[in-house]
Amino acid sequence: MKAGKMILFFVAGGLFGTGLAISGMTDPARVIGFLDLFGAWDPALLFVMAGAVGVYGLGMLMLRRVKNRDLKLPSPTPSPIDRQLIVGSAIFGVGWGLGGFCPGPALANLGALRVEALLFVPAMAIGMFLAQRFFGAD
Repeated sequence: MKAGKMILFFVAGGLFGTGLAISGMTDPARVIGFLDLFGAWDPALLFVMAGAVGVYGLGMLMLRRVKNRDLKLPSPTPSPIDRQLIVGSAIFGVGWGLGGFCPGPALANLGALRVEALLFVPAMAIGMFLAQRFFGAD
């Protein structure tokens, strides 16, 4: 991999991690509070997601206007929704709801040596390995 690409990945990952930390989304209690619709619901994650979708949409709009034909963007046609997608999404959602982590915040909390992340990240890695090994997931 080229050094420029590695630097870009590092900067993007650092920006993502900083955004998670500033928004408080590295705290599993905030995520679980968002999922608690009939208790003490915390809408903060909704605003973070809306901001992320807006930034992504603006970025994709800008990239599609670039005249560079070598640029490879995701296909605008949706991929089919199949059983593998539904099962994988359900497993991800259950893990997210039970642990209060999704992969980004889990790795950020691993760096902070939080006990929950020290348990969650290896379990997540094992799940990723098993999905790749038995289902050919990328």
